[in-house]
Amino acid sequence: MLPTLVNNRLKQRINGQSVSAWHSSARTHVGMVRQINEDAVFSKNEFGIWAVADGMGGHEAGEVASQMIVHSLENLQCNNRLSYFVEYVDNELQEVNRRIQQHSDLILEGRTLGSTVVTLIIRGRIGVCLWAGDSRLYRYRPGNLQRMSRDHSRVEELIEQGFLLPEEARQHPHSNVITRAVGAYQDLYLDNSVFDVMPEDTFLLCSDGLYNSVSHEEMIAQLQYADIQECAQGLIDNALVNNANDNVSAIVVRART
Repeated sequence: MLPTLVNNRLKQRINGQSVSAWHSSARTHVGMVRQINEDAVFSKNEFGIWAVADGMGGHEAGEVASQMIVHSLENLQCNNRLSYFVEYVDNELQEVNRRIQQHSDLILEGRTLGSTVVTLIIRGRIGVCLWAGDSRLYRYRPGNLQRMSRDHSRVEELIEQGFLLPEEARQHPHSNVITRAVGAYQDLYLDNSVFDVMPEDTFLLCSDGLYNSVSHEEMIAQLQYADIQECAQGLIDNALVNNANDNVSAIVVRART
């Protein structure tokens, strides 16, 4: 259940841009090292929802978990009331959490599998991010790239506690340890943020394979492209040029002009 404060903000009357005013470009690639792509991407411009899922658990596990998330979102019914739709998405992800655990017990003899997920939902001038794990949402507002989600990971906890510098995170031995994921634990706790949306905003949803391979400056350089197809492909290409050692996924979302 969403916190009361968030729910109150969502229940405001939404004015401004309609959902149909947004378009997107999604890309995913296996990367330069992995044999299997465990990432999955989801875009539904007409509903105003986008998602990136990054599976974990290896072959026949991680890709199953991420695809289960995407398939569940594909079956969503649109609701123009943002508060209802966000709760609907939350409930769907809770159900996926249950189904992934059931799949693990019945098919994989209890083997741990799961997937991170980051979702962006937009209605009018309000955006909502729901996430679990370390896939991220960024907002590029000309001149400023801001991360809208906070990683659920061991290194993020160490950074917040002052024991680790952000630039040291990639080389830390626990850099791949996440503390929340869909399917990995009996109870799923989705984090959320609610923020304003401006017509000039560009949003980027991505897996850790992208932001660990592409610098902050490279992201900004690509997000400035007028063509979002070139923008999304450029982000993937940059990651591959930088020898991405993980699956790489990106969705670029922007208002139509």
